[in-house]
Amino acid sequence: MNSENHYKTLGVNQHASQDEIKKAYRKLAKENHPDKGGDPEKFKKISVAYDILGDENKRKDYDNPTSNFGGFNFNDVFNQMFNQTRKKRVHDTILNLDITVFESFLGVDKKIKFKVKEKCNTCNGNGGEKRNCDSCKGAGFTVTRIGSGMFVQMVQITCQSCDGKGFIFIKKCNTCYGTTSIDRINELEIKIPHGIDNGQFLRVNGKGDYKNGTIGNLVIKVNLISTEEFDKVGNNLIYNKFFTLEEIQEDSFDIPHPSGKLNVKFPKTIDTSLPMRLKGKGFNSDGYKGDLLVNQFLKFNKN
Repeated sequence: MNSENHYKTLGVNQHASQDEIKKAYRKLAKENHPDKGGDPEKFKKISVAYDILGDENKRKDYDNPTSNFGGFNFNDVFNQMFNQTRKKRVHDTILNLDITVFESFLGVDKKIKFKVKEKCNTCNGNGGEKRNCDSCKGAGFTVTRIGSGMFVQMVQITCQSCDGKGFIFIKKCNTCYGTTSIDRINELEIKIPHGIDNGQFLRVNGKGDYKNGTIGNLVIKVNLISTEEFDKVGNNLIYNKFFTLEEIQEDSFDIPHPSGKLNVKFPKTIDTSLPMRLKGKGFNSDGYKGDLLVNQFLKFNKN
């Protein structure tokens, strides 16, 4: 390997300190200088070896040839790709929110309280005093060459020295202890869209956690809660009505519909195996108006 040639040229091993390399070069340069009868070619090799090994950055690249392959510095390339991805990506903070069927139908304004991580003012969101990791040069990863010949892969590995953060703390903030954020309780008023369903999401930009130097988005996951009487299936509003023997003898009955009380006449034949359908009294979403389906249940005490 070429790495062995440069070290052998200066007469030192690969673990030699920079000071040892400098001393070896001065000794060999003095002994082999052409002005003192030395071999010009040997002197040139000594100078080239010291030019590489005498510079810490060049020496690291020389010891790890995979970081500079074919004229491209892979660490620099991956650094750029990593930093661009990190800047463009905005993280999401997920919040679960219970919504009743009535709230979905009416499209109410709802106040919510939630815990959020805000930027620490003491350290201005830096977490404290820190410096770039020496191992990965701030990238958070290193690139290793695996294989040989025609079967070579460049593998990106999380830096073990900094756990992929790219930096080492010199002194952590006394307020956030290096986390860069503190917990706060926020209050927010949001508009619940008519017809929102279970598992759907609402996004509020810029109201999420502070992380990696940016404030993320708040993503609200809707959990639709079925009340004892009402449910939602697609655009249909489902009403479960428990009748007594006395009630079915009446001409009509009332339904506490979200938009206002409805009075419904009983059909001539009461069939509890089928729901009653009230056209157009369901949800109106995506250009389709659903119905109100009344599930009929008979409940009475047997004498």
